[in-house]
Amino acid sequence: MNRGFYTIMAAQFFSSLADNALLIAAIALLTTMQSPDWMTPLLKLFFVLSYVLLAAFVGAFADALPKGRVMFITNLIKIVGCAMMFFHVHPLLAYAVVGFGAAAYSPAKYGILTELLPAEKLVAANGWIEGLTVASIILGTVMGGALINPRIAAGLLAFDFPIIDLGIDTPAEAALCVIAVTYLLAALFNLRIPDTGARYPHQERNPIKLIADFAGCFTTLWKDRLGQISLAVTTLFWGAGATLQFIVLKWAEQSLGMPLDKAAILQGIVACGVAIGAMAAARFVPLKKSLSVMPLGIIMGIVVMAMTMVHTTLIAYPLLVLVGALSGYFVVPMNALLQHRGHVLMSAGHSIAVQNFNENLSVLTMLLLYALMVKIDLDIDIVIVLFGLFVAGTMYLIMRRHAANQREHDSLSLIGETKH
Repeated sequence: MNRGFYTIMAAQFFSSLADNALLIAAIALLTTMQSPDWMTPLLKLFFVLSYVLLAAFVGAFADALPKGRVMFITNLIKIVGCAMMFFHVHPLLAYAVVGFGAAAYSPAKYGILTELLPAEKLVAANGWIEGLTVASIILGTVMGGALINPRIAAGLLAFDFPIIDLGIDTPAEAALCVIAVTYLLAALFNLRIPDTGARYPHQERNPIKLIADFAGCFTTLWKDRLGQISLAVTTLFWGAGATLQFIVLKWAEQSLGMPLDKAAILQGIVACGVAIGAMAAARFVPLKKSLSVMPLGIIMGIVVMAMTMVHTTLIAYPLLVLVGALSGYFVVPMNALLQHRGHVLMSAGHSIAVQNFNENLSVLTMLLLYALMVKIDLDIDIVIVLFGLFVAGTMYLIMRRHAANQREHDSLSLIGETKH
Protein backbone atom coordinates (compact mmCIF):
# COMPACT_ATOMS: atom_id res chain seq x y z
CA MET A 1 0.00 0.00 0.00
CA ASN A 2 1.31 3.49 -0.83
CA ARG A 3 1.46 6.61 1.36
CA GLY A 4 -1.73 8.06 -0.16
CA PHE A 5 -3.68 5.02 1.07
CA TYR A 6 -2.48 5.55 4.66
CA THR A 7 -3.44 9.26 4.50
CA ILE A 8 -6.96 8.23 3.40
CA MET A 9 -7.07 5.78 6.32
CA ALA A 10 -6.07 8.50 8.82
CA ALA A 11 -8.69 10.94 7.46
CA GLN A 12 -11.37 8.24 7.60
CA PHE A 13 -10.37 7.20 11.12
CA PHE A 14 -10.71 10.66 12.70
CA SER A 15 -13.88 11.54 10.78
CA SER A 16 -15.57 8.27 11.82
CA LEU A 17 -14.23 8.63 15.39
CA ALA A 18 -16.00 11.99 15.68
CA ASP A 19 -19.24 10.63 14.08
CA ASN A 20 -19.50 7.86 16.69
CA ALA A 21 -18.56 10.03 19.67
CA LEU A 22 -21.16 12.55 18.49
CA LEU A 23 -23.86 9.84 18.40
CA ILE A 24 -23.30 9.06 22.11
CA ALA A 25 -23.21 12.78 22.95
CA ALA A 26 -26.48 13.29 21.03
CA ILE A 27 -28.13 10.36 22.90
CA ALA A 28 -27.03 11.99 26.17
CA LEU A 29 -28.51 15.32 25.00
CA LEU A 30 -31.84 13.60 24.25
CA THR A 31 -31.75 12.05 27.74
CA THR A 32 -31.18 15.44 29.41
CA MET A 33 -34.08 16.82 27.32
CA GLN A 34 -36.21 13.92 28.70
CA SER A 35 -37.11 12.81 25.17
CA PRO A 36 -39.09 9.53 24.80
CA ASP A 37 -37.07 6.28 24.32
CA TRP A 38 -38.32 5.72 20.76
CA MET A 39 -36.61 8.98 19.67
CA THR A 40 -33.11 7.57 20.32
CA PRO A 41 -32.96 5.23 17.25
CA LEU A 42 -34.34 8.14 15.18
CA LEU A 43 -30.92 9.83 15.60
CA LYS A 44 -29.35 7.26 13.31
CA LEU A 45 -32.41 7.37 11.05
CA PHE A 46 -32.02 11.14 10.56
CA PHE A 47 -28.26 10.59 9.98
CA VAL A 48 -28.77 8.08 7.15
CA LEU A 49 -31.74 9.89 5.55
CA SER A 50 -29.33 11.94 3.37
CA TYR A 51 -27.72 8.73 2.06
CA VAL A 52 -31.09 7.74 0.59
CA LEU A 53 -32.39 11.16 -0.52
CA LEU A 54 -29.10 12.32 -2.08
CA ALA A 55 -27.98 9.00 -3.59
CA ALA A 56 -28.62 10.17 -7.17
CA PHE A 57 -26.46 13.27 -6.69
CA VAL A 58 -23.52 12.41 -4.42
CA GLY A 59 -21.97 9.98 -6.92
CA ALA A 60 -21.79 12.70 -9.57
CA PHE A 61 -20.38 15.14 -6.98
CA ALA A 62 -17.71 12.61 -5.91
CA ASP A 63 -16.67 12.09 -9.57
CA ALA A 64 -16.76 15.81 -10.46
CA LEU A 65 -13.80 16.83 -8.24
CA PRO A 66 -10.61 15.16 -6.96
CA LYS A 67 -11.76 12.81 -4.20
CA GLY A 68 -9.52 14.36 -1.50
CA ARG A 69 -11.14 17.77 -2.06
CA VAL A 70 -14.62 16.22 -1.87
CA MET A 71 -13.69 14.59 1.46
CA PHE A 72 -12.43 17.93 2.81
CA ILE A 73 -15.61 19.86 1.84
CA THR A 74 -17.95 17.21 3.24
CA ASN A 75 -15.96 16.98 6.49
CA LEU A 76 -16.55 20.73 6.95
CA ILE A 77 -20.32 20.07 6.66
CA LYS A 78 -20.00 17.56 9.54
CA ILE A 79 -18.33 20.29 11.64
CA VAL A 80 -21.32 22.58 10.95
CA GLY A 81 -23.70 19.84 12.20
CA CYS A 82 -21.64 19.40 15.38
CA ALA A 83 -21.65 23.20 15.95
CA MET A 84 -25.45 23.26 15.57
CA MET A 85 -25.78 20.98 18.62
CA PHE A 86 -23.52 23.37 20.54
CA PHE A 87 -25.92 26.22 19.71
CA HIS A 88 -28.92 24.22 21.00
CA VAL A 89 -30.44 23.11 17.68
CA HIS A 90 -32.44 19.89 18.28
CA PRO A 91 -30.03 16.87 18.17
CA LEU A 92 -32.14 15.11 15.49
CA LEU A 93 -31.80 18.07 13.07
CA ALA A 94 -28.12 18.69 13.86
CA TYR A 95 -27.21 14.99 13.43
CA ALA A 96 -29.13 15.03 10.11
CA VAL A 97 -26.70 17.75 8.89
CA VAL A 98 -23.76 15.54 9.96
CA GLY A 99 -25.42 12.72 7.97
CA PHE A 100 -25.67 15.04 4.97
CA GLY A 101 -21.88 15.52 5.09
CA ALA A 102 -21.29 11.78 5.61
CA ALA A 103 -23.51 10.86 2.63
CA ALA A 104 -21.40 12.99 0.29
CA TYR A 105 -18.15 11.84 1.99
CA SER A 106 -18.73 8.11 1.47
CA PRO A 107 -18.57 7.76 -2.37
CA ALA A 108 -15.31 9.72 -2.36
CA LYS A 109 -13.83 7.64 0.49
CA TYR A 110 -14.50 4.27 -1.16
CA GLY A 111 -14.27 5.47 -4.77
CA ILE A 112 -10.68 6.66 -4.33
CA LEU A 113 -9.63 3.10 -3.39
CA THR A 114 -10.52 1.83 -6.87
CA GLU A 115 -8.57 4.74 -8.40
CA LEU A 116 -5.52 4.24 -6.21
CA LEU A 117 -5.20 0.44 -6.04
CA PRO A 118 -5.36 -2.56 -8.42
CA ALA A 119 -8.33 -4.98 -8.13
CA GLU A 120 -6.26 -7.68 -6.39
CA LYS A 121 -5.53 -5.33 -3.47
CA LEU A 122 -9.18 -4.32 -2.90
CA VAL A 123 -10.01 -7.04 -0.33
CA ALA A 124 -6.88 -6.18 1.67
CA ALA A 125 -7.62 -2.44 1.36
CA ASN A 126 -11.21 -2.98 2.47
CA GLY A 127 -9.99 -5.10 5.36
CA TRP A 128 -7.75 -2.24 6.48
CA ILE A 129 -10.41 0.45 5.94
CA GLU A 130 -13.16 -1.59 7.66
CA GLY A 131 -10.79 -2.60 10.46
CA LEU A 132 -9.78 1.00 11.03
CA THR A 133 -13.40 2.23 10.73
CA VAL A 134 -14.36 -0.33 13.34
CA ALA A 135 -11.46 0.79 15.55
CA SER A 136 -12.85 4.32 15.22
CA ILE A 137 -16.30 3.00 16.21
CA ILE A 138 -14.78 1.33 19.28
CA LEU A 139 -12.80 4.38 20.32
CA GLY A 140 -15.56 6.79 19.22
CA THR A 141 -18.26 5.13 21.33
CA VAL A 142 -15.85 4.81 24.27
CA MET A 143 -14.76 8.44 23.75
CA GLY A 144 -18.43 9.57 23.62
CA GLY A 145 -19.19 7.56 26.77
CA ALA A 146 -16.11 9.04 28.52
CA LEU A 147 -16.97 12.62 27.52
CA ILE A 148 -20.45 12.34 29.07
CA ASN A 149 -19.07 10.66 32.21
CA PRO A 150 -19.70 13.14 35.10
CA ARG A 151 -16.11 13.01 36.42
CA ILE A 152 -14.43 13.56 33.02
CA ALA A 153 -16.99 16.24 32.07
CA ALA A 154 -16.21 18.07 35.34
CA GLY A 155 -12.48 17.96 34.51
CA LEU A 156 -13.11 19.41 31.03
CA LEU A 157 -15.29 22.19 32.44
CA ALA A 158 -12.62 23.03 35.03
CA PHE A 159 -10.18 23.73 32.19
CA ASP A 160 -10.33 27.45 31.28
CA PHE A 161 -8.52 29.60 28.75
CA PRO A 162 -7.04 32.72 30.33
CA ILE A 163 -8.89 36.00 29.58
CA ILE A 164 -11.21 34.46 26.90
CA ASP A 165 -14.63 33.18 28.01
CA LEU A 166 -15.62 30.43 25.54
CA GLY A 167 -19.12 30.08 27.00
CA ILE A 168 -18.70 26.33 27.68
CA ASP A 169 -20.83 25.71 30.77
CA THR A 170 -22.30 22.17 30.45
CA PRO A 171 -20.83 18.64 30.05
CA ALA A 172 -22.52 18.35 26.62
CA GLU A 173 -20.89 21.59 25.37
CA ALA A 174 -17.46 20.40 26.60
CA ALA A 175 -17.96 17.06 24.80
CA LEU A 176 -19.03 18.80 21.57
CA CYS A 177 -15.87 20.97 21.61
CA VAL A 178 -13.62 17.88 21.85
CA ILE A 179 -15.57 16.21 19.01
CA ALA A 180 -15.30 19.34 16.81
CA VAL A 181 -11.49 19.31 17.28
CA THR A 182 -11.49 15.65 16.12
CA TYR A 183 -13.37 16.65 12.93
CA LEU A 184 -10.79 19.42 12.34
CA LEU A 185 -8.00 16.84 12.64
CA ALA A 186 -9.72 14.74 9.95
CA ALA A 187 -9.95 17.85 7.74
CA LEU A 188 -6.17 18.36 8.01
CA PHE A 189 -5.57 14.80 6.75
CA ASN A 190 -8.13 15.39 3.95
CA LEU A 191 -5.91 18.22 2.68
CA ARG A 192 -2.95 15.78 2.42
CA ILE A 193 -4.77 13.17 0.29
CA PRO A 194 -3.03 12.97 -3.12
CA ASP A 195 -4.81 13.64 -6.40
CA THR A 196 -4.90 10.24 -8.16
CA GLY A 197 -5.20 11.93 -11.57
CA ALA A 198 -8.42 10.00 -12.30
CA ARG A 199 -10.88 12.15 -14.24
CA TYR A 200 -14.38 11.21 -15.35
CA PRO A 201 -16.49 12.59 -18.21
CA HIS A 202 -18.25 15.90 -17.50
CA GLN A 203 -20.77 15.22 -14.73
CA GLU A 204 -24.44 15.92 -15.41
CA ARG A 205 -26.02 18.77 -13.38
CA ASN A 206 -29.65 18.43 -14.42
CA PRO A 207 -31.45 16.78 -11.41
CA ILE A 208 -33.86 14.78 -13.62
CA LYS A 209 -31.01 13.42 -15.77
CA LEU A 210 -29.00 12.64 -12.62
CA ILE A 211 -31.92 10.63 -11.20
CA ALA A 212 -32.33 8.81 -14.55
CA ASP A 213 -28.59 8.08 -14.63
CA PHE A 214 -28.70 6.81 -11.03
CA ALA A 215 -31.70 4.59 -11.86
CA GLY A 216 -29.70 3.10 -14.76
CA CYS A 217 -26.72 2.37 -12.46
CA PHE A 218 -29.10 0.92 -9.83
CA THR A 219 -30.66 -1.46 -12.38
CA THR A 220 -27.26 -2.45 -13.82
CA LEU A 221 -25.88 -3.45 -10.41
CA TRP A 222 -29.01 -5.38 -9.36
CA LYS A 223 -29.11 -7.27 -12.70
CA ASP A 224 -25.48 -8.35 -12.47
CA ARG A 225 -25.29 -11.90 -11.04
CA LEU A 226 -22.37 -11.16 -8.70
CA GLY A 227 -23.37 -7.54 -8.06
CA GLN A 228 -26.87 -8.41 -6.83
CA ILE A 229 -25.63 -11.03 -4.32
CA SER A 230 -22.88 -8.84 -2.83
CA LEU A 231 -25.29 -5.85 -2.78
CA ALA A 232 -27.98 -7.90 -1.01
CA VAL A 233 -25.50 -9.06 1.65
CA THR A 234 -24.01 -5.62 2.35
CA THR A 235 -27.52 -4.10 2.37
CA LEU A 236 -28.60 -6.61 5.03
CA PHE A 237 -25.37 -6.17 7.02
CA TRP A 238 -25.52 -2.38 7.34
CA GLY A 239 -29.22 -2.35 8.23
CA ALA A 240 -28.65 -5.05 10.85
CA GLY A 241 -25.48 -3.39 12.17
CA ALA A 242 -27.15 0.00 12.71
CA THR A 243 -30.07 -1.63 14.54
CA LEU A 244 -27.76 -3.82 16.63
CA GLN A 245 -26.06 -0.66 17.98
CA PHE A 246 -29.30 0.39 19.67
CA ILE A 247 -30.35 -3.15 20.62
CA VAL A 248 -27.04 -3.56 22.51
CA LEU A 249 -27.59 -0.26 24.40
CA LYS A 250 -31.12 -1.29 25.43
CA TRP A 251 -30.05 -4.87 26.25
CA ALA A 252 -27.15 -3.59 28.38
CA GLU A 253 -29.53 -1.36 30.31
CA GLN A 254 -32.23 -4.02 30.91
CA SER A 255 -30.28 -7.31 31.11
CA LEU A 256 -26.92 -6.12 32.50
CA GLY A 257 -28.07 -3.01 34.45
CA MET A 258 -25.56 -0.67 32.75
CA PRO A 259 -25.89 3.14 32.43
CA LEU A 260 -25.31 4.78 28.99
CA ASP A 261 -21.61 5.65 29.48
CA LYS A 262 -20.86 1.99 30.40
CA ALA A 263 -23.22 0.50 27.76
CA ALA A 264 -21.39 2.48 25.06
CA ILE A 265 -18.35 0.29 25.80
CA LEU A 266 -20.36 -2.80 24.73
CA GLN A 267 -20.84 -1.23 21.28
CA GLY A 268 -17.06 -0.97 21.21
CA ILE A 269 -16.77 -4.67 22.13
CA VAL A 270 -18.92 -5.65 19.09
CA ALA A 271 -16.85 -3.34 16.90
CA CYS A 272 -13.67 -4.97 18.25
CA GLY A 273 -14.98 -8.32 16.99
CA VAL A 274 -15.78 -6.77 13.59
CA ALA A 275 -12.17 -5.51 13.37
CA ILE A 276 -10.83 -9.02 14.12
CA GLY A 277 -13.13 -10.56 11.49
CA ALA A 278 -12.32 -7.85 8.93
CA MET A 279 -8.56 -8.29 9.31
CA ALA A 280 -8.87 -12.09 9.16
CA ALA A 281 -10.89 -11.80 5.93
CA ALA A 282 -8.29 -9.41 4.45
CA ARG A 283 -5.61 -12.02 5.22
CA PHE A 284 -7.37 -15.25 4.21
CA VAL A 285 -10.14 -14.51 1.66
CA PRO A 286 -9.08 -13.65 -1.92
CA LEU A 287 -11.54 -11.71 -4.13
CA LYS A 288 -12.43 -14.79 -6.22
CA LYS A 289 -13.42 -16.73 -3.06
CA SER A 290 -15.48 -13.89 -1.53
CA LEU A 291 -18.87 -15.65 -1.97
CA SER A 292 -17.73 -18.65 0.10
CA VAL A 293 -18.20 -16.70 3.38
CA MET A 294 -22.01 -16.31 3.08
CA PRO A 295 -22.96 -19.11 5.54
CA LEU A 296 -21.36 -17.05 8.33
CA GLY A 297 -24.27 -14.61 7.99
CA ILE A 298 -26.72 -17.35 9.04
CA ILE A 299 -24.47 -18.37 11.96
CA MET A 300 -24.28 -14.71 13.08
CA GLY A 301 -28.09 -14.44 13.21
CA ILE A 302 -28.28 -17.60 15.35
CA VAL A 303 -25.49 -16.43 17.72
CA VAL A 304 -27.20 -13.04 18.23
CA MET A 305 -30.26 -14.84 19.69
CA ALA A 306 -28.02 -16.26 22.45
CA MET A 307 -27.90 -12.72 23.93
CA THR A 308 -31.33 -13.42 25.48
CA MET A 309 -29.74 -15.98 27.82
CA VAL A 310 -26.88 -13.72 28.99
CA HIS A 311 -27.10 -11.63 32.17
CA THR A 312 -23.43 -11.17 33.15
CA THR A 313 -20.64 -9.16 31.49
CA LEU A 314 -18.31 -12.18 31.83
CA ILE A 315 -20.31 -14.00 29.12
CA ALA A 316 -21.55 -10.85 27.32
CA TYR A 317 -18.08 -9.69 26.23
CA PRO A 318 -16.93 -12.87 24.40
CA LEU A 319 -20.41 -13.33 22.87
CA LEU A 320 -20.41 -9.79 21.44
CA VAL A 321 -16.84 -10.24 20.13
CA LEU A 322 -18.00 -13.42 18.34
CA VAL A 323 -21.02 -11.63 16.79
CA GLY A 324 -18.73 -8.86 15.57
CA ALA A 325 -16.05 -11.23 14.23
CA LEU A 326 -18.59 -13.25 12.22
CA SER A 327 -20.09 -10.12 10.67
CA GLY A 328 -16.68 -8.58 9.89
CA TYR A 329 -15.40 -11.77 8.27
CA PHE A 330 -18.36 -12.09 5.91
CA VAL A 331 -18.97 -8.42 5.03
CA VAL A 332 -15.43 -7.35 4.02
CA PRO A 333 -15.08 -9.79 1.05
CA MET A 334 -18.65 -8.87 -0.04
CA ASN A 335 -17.81 -5.18 0.11
CA ALA A 336 -14.67 -5.70 -1.99
CA LEU A 337 -16.57 -7.81 -4.55
CA LEU A 338 -19.29 -5.17 -4.80
CA GLN A 339 -16.73 -2.38 -5.29
CA HIS A 340 -14.95 -4.41 -7.97
CA ARG A 341 -18.19 -5.18 -9.87
CA GLY A 342 -19.30 -1.55 -9.55
CA HIS A 343 -15.95 -0.29 -10.86
CA VAL A 344 -16.13 -2.72 -13.82
CA LEU A 345 -19.76 -1.88 -14.70
CA MET A 346 -19.75 1.91 -14.04
CA SER A 347 -17.68 4.69 -12.39
CA ALA A 348 -16.44 4.38 -8.80
CA GLY A 349 -18.51 7.26 -7.38
CA HIS A 350 -21.75 6.10 -9.01
CA SER A 351 -21.41 2.48 -7.87
CA ILE A 352 -20.71 3.53 -4.26
CA ALA A 353 -23.74 5.88 -4.38
CA VAL A 354 -25.96 2.94 -5.46
CA GLN A 355 -24.46 0.83 -2.67
CA ASN A 356 -25.08 3.59 -0.11
CA PHE A 357 -28.67 4.06 -1.29
CA ASN A 358 -29.51 0.37 -0.81
CA GLU A 359 -27.63 -0.05 2.46
CA ASN A 360 -29.10 3.07 4.06
CA LEU A 361 -32.62 2.33 2.85
CA SER A 362 -32.16 -0.92 4.78
CA VAL A 363 -30.91 1.06 7.81
CA LEU A 364 -33.94 3.39 7.63
CA THR A 365 -36.39 0.50 7.36
CA MET A 366 -34.87 -1.56 10.18
CA LEU A 367 -34.49 1.43 12.52
CA LEU A 368 -38.11 2.47 11.92
CA LEU A 369 -39.23 -1.07 12.77
CA TYR A 370 -37.03 -1.06 15.90
CA ALA A 371 -38.36 2.37 16.99
CA LEU A 372 -41.90 1.01 16.52
CA MET A 373 -41.07 -2.04 18.68
CA VAL A 374 -39.70 0.26 21.42
CA LYS A 375 -42.78 2.51 21.19
CA ILE A 376 -45.15 -0.46 21.69
CA ASP A 377 -42.91 -1.53 24.62
CA LEU A 378 -41.93 -4.93 23.19
CA ASP A 379 -39.63 -6.90 25.51
CA ILE A 380 -35.96 -6.59 24.46
CA ASP A 381 -35.52 -10.40 24.40
CA ILE A 382 -38.37 -10.72 21.85
CA VAL A 383 -36.75 -7.94 19.77
CA ILE A 384 -33.40 -9.80 19.82
CA VAL A 385 -34.98 -13.12 18.73
CA LEU A 386 -36.92 -11.44 15.89
CA PHE A 387 -33.71 -9.66 14.82
CA GLY A 388 -31.64 -12.89 14.81
CA LEU A 389 -34.30 -14.83 12.88
CA PHE A 390 -34.56 -12.03 10.30
CA VAL A 391 -30.79 -11.94 9.68
CA ALA A 392 -30.42 -15.74 9.45
CA GLY A 393 -33.55 -16.14 7.28
CA THR A 394 -32.60 -13.35 4.86
CA MET A 395 -29.05 -14.74 4.44
CA TYR A 396 -30.53 -18.17 3.67
CA LEU A 397 -32.73 -16.64 0.93
CA ILE A 398 -29.71 -14.78 -0.54
CA MET A 399 -27.73 -18.04 -0.65
CA ARG A 400 -30.67 -19.74 -2.41
CA ARG A 401 -30.69 -16.93 -4.97
CA HIS A 402 -26.94 -17.28 -5.56
CA ALA A 403 -27.32 -21.05 -6.09
CA ALA A 404 -30.09 -20.38 -8.66
CA ASN A 405 -27.82 -17.85 -10.44
CA GLN A 406 -25.05 -20.45 -10.59
CA ARG A 407 -27.36 -23.07 -12.07
CA GLU A 408 -28.59 -20.57 -14.68
CA HIS A 409 -25.02 -19.60 -15.55
CA ASP A 410 -23.98 -23.26 -15.89
CA SER A 411 -27.00 -23.96 -18.12
CA LEU A 412 -26.22 -21.00 -20.41
CA SER A 413 -22.55 -22.07 -20.60
CA LEU A 414 -23.64 -25.59 -21.57
CA ILE A 415 -26.01 -24.25 -24.28
CA GLY A 416 -23.16 -22.10 -25.64
CA GLU A 417 -20.85 -25.12 -25.82
CA THR A 418 -23.55 -27.23 -27.54
CA LYS A 419 -24.04 -24.55 -30.24
CA HIS A 420 -20.33 -24.59 -30.98
